[in-house]
Amino acid sequence: MKTSRFIYLSVLILVITALSLPLQSCDPEEVEPECDTCIVVYKPNIYLYPTEKTQMVVNLTFPMGGGIIASEPAYGSGWHISVDANGFINNQYHFLFYESEQPDFWQYTSGWVVQQSDLEVFFTNNLTAYGFADNEIQDFITYWIPRFEAYPYYAIYPQTAEIIDRVIELQISKTPDHLLRLFYVVEGLKNFPQTQPPIPDIAIFNRSGCFVTEWGVILK
Repeated sequence: MKTSRFIYLSVLILVITALSLPLQSCDPEEVEPECDTCIVVYKPNIYLYPTEKTQMVVNLTFPMGGGIIASEPAYGSGWHISVDANGFINNQYHFLFYESEQPDFWQYTSGWVVQQSDLEVFFTNNLTAYGFADNEIQDFITYWIPRFEAYPYYAIYPQTAEIIDRVIELQISKTPDHLLRLFYVVEGLKNFPQTQPPIPDIAIFNRSGCFVTEWGVILK
């Protein structure tokens, strides 16, 4: 009887100990907020164009903190993918999608203020000027324009690769000849501002050789 009681008490202690431990998620994409000023980058799309069908590993790192909160295909420990020369990924995807949370280190000094009714024309022309292709632009327009209807005006601040790389590093096993990264910080305005930010310069992007493009949006 003493032996049975000892075994019972031992099992009971183990169960209580296990239940008292904090639960940890098995999903590597779930990220605990690391700061009070973290901000989400919504729906970055990464388009990859090798010169021939290529096996690639694509990784994202966050030197200032943060991490991925959603992805398609699943990010896991990195995207291990096969990419055709036309950009088709794993015979299924046209781009890599993710969303992430990281500290707010974006620039708010240069940009544009655009009336809501002009947004589609603005983004079409602006994305074209930066070097995005028609299919990439259409993906942006289709997803984002219906979501910009709450305000009569929008302030738009572009974030180019030099800024993005400080916050979200994009690492590709097949180093592209050319890389275009562009996020927009978009802030709704109730009134047209009396003063507008200076208009940024736009560099011409070279879509030759092996190249990669990426766009995303940060909502304020």
